[in-house]
Amino acid sequence: MEVVLTSMHYIYLLFIIIIIAFMVMKKDTTLVSIIGVFVLGLLGTSSVYKALMGIFNGLIYATKELMPTIFIISVITAMSKVLMASGINEAMISPFKRFIKNYDMAYWVIGIVMMIISWFFWPSPAVALIGAIFLPIGKKAGLPAIGVAMAMNLFGHGIALSTDYIIQAAPKLTSDAAGISVGEVMRASIPLTIVMGLVTTITAFILLKKEIKNGVYKDELENAKEDYLEENKLDVNFSSRTKNLLALMMLVLFAADIAIMYKAKLQGGDATALIGGTALVILAVIGALAYKKAVFEKMTAHMVEGLQFGFRIFGVVIPIAAFFYLGDSAILDIFGKVLPEASKGIVNDLGLALASIVPVNATVSSITLTAVGAITGLDGSGFSGIPLVGSVARLFSTGLGSGTATLTALGQISGIWIGGGTLIPWAVIPAAAMCGVDPFELTRKNLKPVVIGLIATTIAAIFFI
Repeated sequence: MEVVLTSMHYIYLLFIIIIIAFMVMKKDTTLVSIIGVFVLGLLGTSSVYKALMGIFNGLIYATKELMPTIFIISVITAMSKVLMASGINEAMISPFKRFIKNYDMAYWVIGIVMMIISWFFWPSPAVALIGAIFLPIGKKAGLPAIGVAMAMNLFGHGIALSTDYIIQAAPKLTSDAAGISVGEVMRASIPLTIVMGLVTTITAFILLKKEIKNGVYKDELENAKEDYLEENKLDVNFSSRTKNLLALMMLVLFAADIAIMYKAKLQGGDATALIGGTALVILAVIGALAYKKAVFEKMTAHMVEGLQFGFRIFGVVIPIAAFFYLGDSAILDIFGKVLPEASKGIVNDLGLALASIVPVNATVSSITLTAVGAITGLDGSGFSGIPLVGSVARLFSTGLGSGTATLTALGQISGIWIGGGTLIPWAVIPAAAMCGVDPFELTRKNLKPVVIGLIATTIAAIFFI
């Protein structure tokens, strides 16, 4: 079928290139995205005032699409505040102390626990939840602070955040842009995540173990102190029995959520709503027990902190999402029928056109998605650019005739591993700060394992398309 490309198609493609260029230069893409929406509106409607209205309506459209994600992150962050204030976070982690006898076990136990908790709380709150407990335990077992930071960072900001199986914020963004369901992206990401996770974490451990054996961290480990816990003063003094019971209650409730999601086949927004409702109940129950008469004021304060965190993280996503949503059906909602009658959307049209003039194959597509994901992650957000990888994946898969979910998952993994993040200094600050290491040093340690992992994952993706 012959595809009719209009000036809107070429302008859309041009702005994608400009946005990628800005990301490479580590420049903010908000203004470029807003200009892109305006120019597309001006071309489509030939009206300045409609184009101006389109900017605002585009932001509203993107915000409505992202609001469940922003709220779930805000709610979980608010819940994490009361857990830290009451010491329940320590009760959740303390059973793992008995398993950490040497630095080998320390690396893997810290990493796996970080990954599991990050699926529920996201990595930044998870770092705060478990870092204070595991850092002294890890150092006592012979794992240097940089090793603890690497374990938390690779398993948390790497594996957990790039998959986001519980909260489903990342797959929601990419699946929307790719025009497929959240479940498809998540299923396609499983084999790729196994390859990326195993290759990266094993490579990092081998390199770290070599340095430990060569005595690189000898002085640090000899002077390891266990005074980190004393720095974390609690606002509420629960008894150990109460903390353990409340920690168990949390685990039971979230385990029940997982069972319900599986049995009722809840995904995307429904799964997010279940987790969010549970988190609010936990916040209310623990808050009431901890703060008593002051619970109303304290809960409000924690909710405000959570919302501030959520909008700070996702504020950069909204303008760029508004632009990329125009590549699909959102353009009808925002500007009306401004494309040719036979158009299937800007991205689909470009994909069909590309397929007719460029030889597209699985190898080229996989390498391109990894590269685009990596570039979008250069801003240190990880999330601001993943709508782009969904759109690009859709474009290439249209030419291939298959592989949308695999290419989308690959771009998502690449973008978030790098920008979400393990290779951008300002993205690793939570783990680096918690462990008292230089963020630039942490990114240098992560560089080789992550690059090797991305190469292996890209090769694997070629065979799954």
